[in-house]
Amino acid sequence: MHGASFALTVVFIAGLTTSAIADTTVSIVDVQESAVARALWDRIAKDYEAEHKGVTVQFKYIEGESCKEKLPTMLQSDSRPALVYSWGGGVMDAQNQAGFLKDITAEAAPFEENLAQTAVNAFKVDGKTVGVPFDTGLVAFYYNKDLFKKAGVNAEAIKTWDDFLGAVKALKAAGITPIINGGGDKWPMHFYYSYLIMRIGGENALADAKAGKNGGFKNSTFVEAGKRLRDLAALEPFQAGYLATKYGEAAGMFGDGKGAMQLMFELLPAMQGPSSTSGKGLPEEDIGIFAFPIVSGGKGKATDTLGGVHGFLVTKSAPPEAVDFLKFFSQEKYAKEAAATGGYIPIYKGTATAITDPLFRQIAEILAQTTYHQNFLDQDLGPSVGRVINDVSVSVAEGKITPEAAAAAIQEAADQQ
Repeated sequence: MHGASFALTVVFIAGLTTSAIADTTVSIVDVQESAVARALWDRIAKDYEAEHKGVTVQFKYIEGESCKEKLPTMLQSDSRPALVYSWGGGVMDAQNQAGFLKDITAEAAPFEENLAQTAVNAFKVDGKTVGVPFDTGLVAFYYNKDLFKKAGVNAEAIKTWDDFLGAVKALKAAGITPIINGGGDKWPMHFYYSYLIMRIGGENALADAKAGKNGGFKNSTFVEAGKRLRDLAALEPFQAGYLATKYGEAAGMFGDGKGAMQLMFELLPAMQGPSSTSGKGLPEEDIGIFAFPIVSGGKGKATDTLGGVHGFLVTKSAPPEAVDFLKFFSQEKYAKEAAATGGYIPIYKGTATAITDPLFRQIAEILAQTTYHQNFLDQDLGPSVGRVINDVSVSVAEGKITPEAAAAAIQEAADQQ
């Protein structure tokens, strides 16, 4: 081969090799339901791509329950996503133990300093960082102010579990469905069971049960929580067909004014409009919020809160650009925009002041005053126990199993996990 031609060929091949190396895809599996948050995240991806030629960031949005079912298979695949949405907890621990996650402690340390420490800690396993959080959520009661007024119910007066049951009875007497529930997905019912456990047993209830103290999950706290849940369900407070209603459908029903309350996390106000028949739902000024009531004689406080700490886990085969994107994603300007637009409540220090949405501001204020924050039990307790928690919550409400049998089933799952 002629020397010049050979040189040109080498340059050409080298160019191809460099291009191939530079072209990187950061694939992200996400369950985000908020259209506002999705729009922001898609724009962040475009901003990153504009500054990092040859890198493509792809968000793939999957419905929450479907994602939970598909994720184990995805993680085992050679083409696993680089980043996956996570609620942390025992499920994350199990994924790490299976060898699916990457230790990013060194890479994340510089920008983690700007994030709330409690949220950062939620994405560590044995002191190692395996993911990066972006928000903290809150499960609370959202209510239709107009329907409460028609039934003569004052939300501010609902302080105890007995007060709450009284409100349910008053709404039923007024011909109003008291509560919308997405029982078809099961986990919305576990919010009731979880909060009752917290209100009865206090902040050490879960830790003690995990440690096997006082009978573990079979102790009186879990049994009593089941009895209280059964007492509520016996009043028939939920809409007809609630056991077949999916979570998104339930949000739309609340937006359509078909029920007075819904115990749900912070995305309900954003979801109820688009999910409703009209596509508009209830005006935000017609929606109120109140904390899950205390149980008289219980150890829990009204300021003890339940909710997810959400973030992205980095999988073991993720390229370096994945962590670099999380650093870019975690910038203050994007956190402030999320706060200002009502996309979510960011955990970047100091950005909560940018929240303008009244309901989101109220949620942020409640979280700022929390005395103990508990992650979703179906995530916190790991995949096997979590599934049982969700199953028995619905079964107890239906009256299919006793509270004692439910507690025993949780303990059995914990023994086998």
